[in-house]
Amino acid sequence: MNDVKEKTAQTPVVGAAGEQLIPSNTTDTTISENTMEFNDELMREEQRRILRLMDPHYLQTVSMNELYENVYQSKPPLIDGLLYPGTYLFVGAPKLGKSFLMAQLAYHISTGTPLWNYPVRQGTVLYLALEDDYSRLQKRLYQMFGTDISSNLHMAVSAAQLGNGLDE
Repeated sequence: MNDVKEKTAQTPVVGAAGEQLIPSNTTDTTISENTMEFNDELMREEQRRILRLMDPHYLQTVSMNELYENVYQSKPPLIDGLLYPGTYLFVGAPKLGKSFLMAQLAYHISTGTPLWNYPVRQGTVLYLALEDDYSRLQKRLYQMFGTDISSNLHMAVSAAQLGNGLDE
């Protein structure tokens, strides 16, 4: 019986300066053309995917399988038990107080002060008062909050220049 054990990898040769020397008896280590073609195709596919995602008309979807395979973090509420991050449509008949309620929500979130005994997470708010002008908005906010101001509450009375970027 021969007691010599086979080695699965060659022992690398290290020079005096610490560099690794490749033994002269090693085979050529070039990447095959098939591997390069495969990598090129993967790069082209990834490029197509990125371009598709950047297209403003592209609607990104997930399958039910993908949805169930991932764990998604829930976003913390803006107002505990009452208002969560997202987009809402708040509609109703004229003169019911919709704008006053939205202004109150915006103010409380921008200051982080509790609303009706609900804890509020402070944040920056963009309030679009698209049916008002600044004079009317100023009077309304003064009636509601007096001189208590918030530097985190930003207002606009028009949004045409935002165009498709409004969701950003």
